[in-house]
Amino acid sequence: MRVPVGGARYARRVTTSPLDQPLAAVLGERTAKAFSRGLGLETVADLLGHYPRRYAKRGELTELGALPPDENITLVAEVLQVQERSMRARRGSLLEVLIGDGTGTISLTFFNQSWRAKELRPGARGIFAGKLGEYRGMMQLAHPDYELFDREGDDDGEGGRDPEAAKRWAEQPIPIYPATSTVASWQLQRAVAVVLDGLPDLPDPIPAIVREGRKLHPYHRALELIHRPTTEQDAHVARHTLKFQEALLLQAALLQRREQQRASTAYARRAKPGGPLERFDAALPFQLTGDQRAVGETISAGLARESPMNLLVQGEVGSGKTLVALRAMLAVAEDGGQSALLAPTEVLAAQHLRSIERTLGPELVAELKPVLLTGQLPVAERRKALLAIVSGQSRIVVGTHALLGDKVEFTDLGLVVVDEQHRFGVEQRETLRAKGATPPHVIVLTATPIPRTVAMTVFGDLDVATIRELPAGRAGITSHVVPLVDHPQWIARVWERMGEELAQGRQVFVVCPAIEEPAEGKKAPKVTEDGAPLEDGGSSDAPLAAVETLLPQLREQPALAGRRIEALHGRMKGEEKDAIMRAFAAGGIDVLVATTVIEVGVDVPNASVMAVLDAERFGVSQLHQLRGRVGRGGVPGLCLLVTRAEEGSLARERVEAVAATLDGFELAQADLELRQEGDVLGSNQSGGRSSLRILRVARDGALIAQARASAEQLIAAPGGIAAHPELAAALERRLDESAKAYLDKG
Repeated sequence: MRVPVGGARYARRVTTSPLDQPLAAVLGERTAKAFSRGLGLETVADLLGHYPRRYAKRGELTELGALPPDENITLVAEVLQVQERSMRARRGSLLEVLIGDGTGTISLTFFNQSWRAKELRPGARGIFAGKLGEYRGMMQLAHPDYELFDREGDDDGEGGRDPEAAKRWAEQPIPIYPATSTVASWQLQRAVAVVLDGLPDLPDPIPAIVREGRKLHPYHRALELIHRPTTEQDAHVARHTLKFQEALLLQAALLQRREQQRASTAYARRAKPGGPLERFDAALPFQLTGDQRAVGETISAGLARESPMNLLVQGEVGSGKTLVALRAMLAVAEDGGQSALLAPTEVLAAQHLRSIERTLGPELVAELKPVLLTGQLPVAERRKALLAIVSGQSRIVVGTHALLGDKVEFTDLGLVVVDEQHRFGVEQRETLRAKGATPPHVIVLTATPIPRTVAMTVFGDLDVATIRELPAGRAGITSHVVPLVDHPQWIARVWERMGEELAQGRQVFVVCPAIEEPAEGKKAPKVTEDGAPLEDGGSSDAPLAAVETLLPQLREQPALAGRRIEALHGRMKGEEKDAIMRAFAAGGIDVLVATTVIEVGVDVPNASVMAVLDAERFGVSQLHQLRGRVGRGGVPGLCLLVTRAEEGSLARERVEAVAATLDGFELAQADLELRQEGDVLGSNQSGGRSSLRILRVARDGALIAQARASAEQLIAAPGGIAAHPELAAALERRLDESAKAYLDKG
């Protein structure tokens, strides 16, 4: 999801700004279509918000050795040699132009275009763009686009006669834009110049009191200087201004949403003496950790308010988030209120139900009648579950997306708990919340610790509670990288090590990124079975480790002879998956070969070893989650991260970062810095292109915090945002429909 500064579809809603003009009205239909097809730019605002990714100088050359192969590139270089020859295999001529930077060279090739030799003369410098390929061991651009500097600097150009003007022209930064094979950087530069030349003065979204206190440029001036800087400092200050503006608009929108939520009415839920919560706590065979108690008190206070609680509970793997959520459900159940726990997979939903029933004990289970609702329940069981929910008989409902169906009705939905919220879209969460007669309280659980800047940016409208402390009695986990690219023979030791653990009566997980190998001639899948993109890295030519391929191989391993080895993946039927997990939890299965369906919530204290194959294909947080399936009881855990990624590659760095620490919060920050953020505003929050234009949460944490403080002051002041009409109008323009839905639905 992109969040444009404006868009054609807003013309009906916000009509007063020149930013809303369609590009066709300013640049012409042909150029506008090319920009729309190639880059998704529709309006003046879209184009002006397509900021340069870097700046070059006319005297500066690009380091050719660092260019990525098979990608569209834009570079500054000098023509070194020009040669034309007849082609052997067909009629016509081939013009070969050698360009370089002093450290390397690239060949440009043009077919039947002899006239280019007149302008591509040795010594000419310019910007060249095209898809980088290789021919006979040499880097090559076939039929590239180019723009030569000396076209602008000749006697007719702006710098030709005046020495001072020539000096300014030579030193002026050249914006290099994110471009495509059909839209070159200099085409964007020219289009931006046309737009800026005809643009009237723009109202400034940043109130003067904020702008002047932070020495920021006015909006119009910032746009001018980021696209047409005269010095590098111009571009730096303009970029800082536009970053702050983006952060301020985002934080103001999130904080406004939080205020609106607090202004709505919810039913207060308070635990009573002798009620389910008090009886549950009295029967607990262990003491709550300090963090569990503190977060529990935060939840109790939130439930007792007559405005809906919206709380993000983040915590380490195995820190007891589900226990904290269960105690909240018991408080809601005091006066007949119902709670719905939404889980991302059937395996996890079934695991949650079993865990809840085991933790509650027979008496509370009989009283509260927890029920499971998933898409693959047999018809009779599904009908029975629906009746228990609509009658209010079941006060704890656990389910998957099936809970969102039209036929699911609650008597008194008081609490929605969303487990692993990043696996759900905005609309899905809102559909469940809308089933309450009054707005229910909401608790969002995530076992992926979130850096503070991401929490402010993604969950700025939620209160945040954190559980870092792990329960006593955990034996801990040791993690090792197994680099097969360096030591291919070590895979045999992985199986032997598993056999040693099994000999001690323990159990083992083996995790694969794929269910099956692709058919011959087909490429490996680009996504995991739950739809998440596979992380880039590793040997792309080697087949991915696949459950169905590995299963028979493991059964033939001498180190695992006589062991019961079974598979678990998302394509299996619900009853089959549940039966496998029950058997594994009961000790009837020794080795479980699985995909990421076991990533969260699976609790088998006797499991001591996990081997993750092709570990470079998973993200940092996903590896941390997977690793959390072992070492959950008194048995020490061992996690073997088997990888084919080359040493020094980004993929290998991710795997090594996980092996280096068990601190999920430290890993979350490392993950953010390694991959930067994904789409942090809207329903797609993992991977992919960031919805932020210029702001980067990995680098701009301090600025985001400053913008949030400014937004809080503006909202708290008399008149709130309405007292600043330019900011209010910019908020409307800034949010596209899906982002606005995110803010409306939370």
